Amino acid sequence: MKAYDLNEIAKYDGSNGNPVYIVHRGRVYDVSNSKLWKSGLHMKRHHAGRDLTTDIKAAPHGTEVLERYPQVGVVKKSESSEIKIPAALSWLLARYPMLRRHPHPMTVHFPIVFMFSTTIFNLLYLVTGIRSFELTALHCLGAGILFTLITILTGLYTWWLNYRSKPARAVVIKRRLSPILLIGAVIAFVWRLQVPDILTNLGGTGFIYLLLVLSFLPMVTVIGWFGAQLTFPIEKE
Repeated sequence: MKAYDLNEIAKYDGSNGNPVYIVHRGRVYDVSNSKLWKSGLHMKRHHAGRDLTTDIKAAPHGTEVLERYPQVGVVKKSESSEIKIPAALSWLLARYPMLRRHPHPMTVHFPIVFMFSTTIFNLLYLVTGIRSFELTALHCLGAGILFTLITILTGLYTWWLNYRSKPARAVVIKRRLSPILLIGAVIAFVWRLQVPDILTNLGGTGFIYLLLVLSFLPMVTVIGWFGAQLTFPIEKE
């Protein structure tokens, strides 16, 4: 039985006529004959040529489907797919499997909504002059800071547990932008508390504050886009 390393397996992704290989618990399977793995992309989410041990745990089917396809090799021991996790966390994941993948997707929507709302309600205030819109924007900003911090922590947890801390492009971009978003939001929040009428006059500092608030929209959009790329890749659609 041939022993592969993960770099070798990455070549078998179904592109350019290559076979379609996937890895599960250190075993390499050839699923080229599966219609569901045509072109090396399964359900528009899972790419061939990768270790899918964690993905299969979250699949609607069991591992028995792999028995339909030939095992063509094993992964070298130095390339083990299983990461070492503390015994307490291992017990917790076994008892509550949703803690493996769900914490980040469950929390990521909150900062998106609150940071978008911060900008929108501030703009509504500028258009209408209704003070309650501006106050609502402040409340949304506070909630956005809280949930951005929570989402960063759950994202790091998911990256470590499910992606073995590999520096994928989408993850790198999210890791760089998320702290910038958080710092910018904290600055805006403290600034607004110190100067309650900062948007009353858009000259000077008021305009700078508005630009800072407006910057949340593109940052949240980019972070959300690359997060979606991890869940629903579109390269081969």
